[in-house]
This record gives sequence, structure tokens and C-alpha cells, in this order.
Amino acid sequence: MKIAVMSCIHGNYEALDAVLLDIDQQKAEKIFCLGDLVGYGPYPNAVVTQIRSLDIPTCAGCWDEDIVEGLNSCECSYPSLLAEKRGKAAHEWTHQELHDENREFLAQLPHGLSQDNLVFFHGSPQSNHEYLLPELDAFVALERVLSANADVLFCGHTHVPYVRTLDTGSLQVRVEGVGIEAKEISFSAPMKRIINVGSVGEPRHGRPNATYVIYDTDTQEVSLREVPYDYQKTCAAIIEKGLPAIFAWRLAQGLEYAERADDPTHVCTR
Repeated sequence: MKIAVMSCIHGNYEALDAVLLDIDQQKAEKIFCLGDLVGYGPYPNAVVTQIRSLDIPTCAGCWDEDIVEGLNSCECSYPSLLAEKRGKAAHEWTHQELHDENREFLAQLPHGLSQDNLVFFHGSPQSNHEYLLPELDAFVALERVLSANADVLFCGHTHVPYVRTLDTGSLQVRVEGVGIEAKEISFSAPMKRIINVGSVGEPRHGRPNATYVIYDTDTQEVSLREVPYDYQKTCAAIIEKGLPAIFAWRLAQGLEYAERADDPTHVCTR
């Protein structure tokens, strides 16, 4: 069976519409969404309404969570005070714009989803805010998949798609302690995979095209899909609706942009 997995739509209805058309052309039988339906983009209600109307299984993203519960992400996720100011402005705009029924939909989204040996999370099984980057330590990466009791872990959040295969191998753990006889435990871990599906609505892989994944559950084949769309229309809407103009620039470039200022007063208080 072919399944489509997408994430990080971020209020970009034009990109979502293009991806849904591509999914239909690929003849996927089921769609999963890994959250972040809102945030940054100009059409949060249109995106949430579309996901609701199509009854797409969706887990909560960090933006979805923060819109419901209030902005509670760790401040050190912002590299500068200016970046934090823009993020909070986008949060406040989205909070005011979102309809009650769409907010309620976001409130009931689960942390994760599963199907057979596949699991789906926005960030990781541990947190919506955790980035599973491709260079993550292999032992930590394997632990994240094993903790979800799965063979394949689908995630988003980084906005950059990749496939990482954790090959079959043997692991050794040595336990030592005062008054405890040293003990070595060996076990084998079968092949596992982490598949990051990138971002539909705010890609950061160097191009403005929307990204998502087609996965064949029979052959385990992964197809990283890249879909062009009229991103200029979304960029114009970002500016028209009064969102920070830099959001339009980075969407057009397919890049993350934030000043790497050293703000000595910007101390995490969480």
C-alpha cells in the first residue's frame, strides 16, 4: 500500500493544495499529517478546514500545541531577540485569526500516530519540540525508534527531508557500580529507519518547492517528493496580512533566516 506523509504546512494553503493534487496523482491510498498546520503562513483556517474535511489522521505539531496552550516553547529555540519578537508576533496573529472550531480540532490532536510497524510524530516520540537532525548520534537515533516500538519513524519539524537507515548491528551495554558486580549485556537491533518528510508550507532545503514523502508499505520504498506551486501568491498574502515580511523572503528562498546575534540578555528561563 502506498501512503503519503506530510508535515509543517504552516498556514500555506497554496502549497497544501498542490501537494494534495500530487498525492492523488501518485495514487496514495492513505495520508498522514505530522502537524504544524498553522504558524508563519497567512491561511491557518483554510489549511485546518481542509485537513478536517478530508479526515486526514494528524498528530499535533509544536505550533498547534502552542496555539492551544499558549506560547510555551523554550526561549532558547530563538537565536536572537529579534527572531523571538517575530515568532511571538506570528503566534499572536494566528491566535486571533483562528476560528474556534479549528482551535478545538487542534486541541484534540494526539501526540503521535501508528500503523503496524510505522509511527508518526511531529518532532520525536519524546517531544514535539525535539529536532531529529540527520547528524544525530546513531545511538540516540536508534533509541528514539526503539522507544516507539517501531521499525520506521516518520517525523517533520526540521523542514528538511531525509531518509536515515540505522543498519542491523550488535550493541553492548556495560553496567558498573559500587557494590554491584560489573555486567555486560549484548543485544541485536534490527534495521530501523527515520524518515523526515520535510515541509509542505515552509521548506528549508534551499528551494521554495513543497516536500512530502510517499512510502510503499509492501516494498519499503521511499520517494521524497518535491512539488512546485505558486509560492509568490503566499508570499504576497504574508505581507498583505501584516505578518513579518522576512517570512515571505525565506519562503521564496526555501531557507531558514534568523540573525545569529549574540544577545547576552536573552537567557532561557524555562
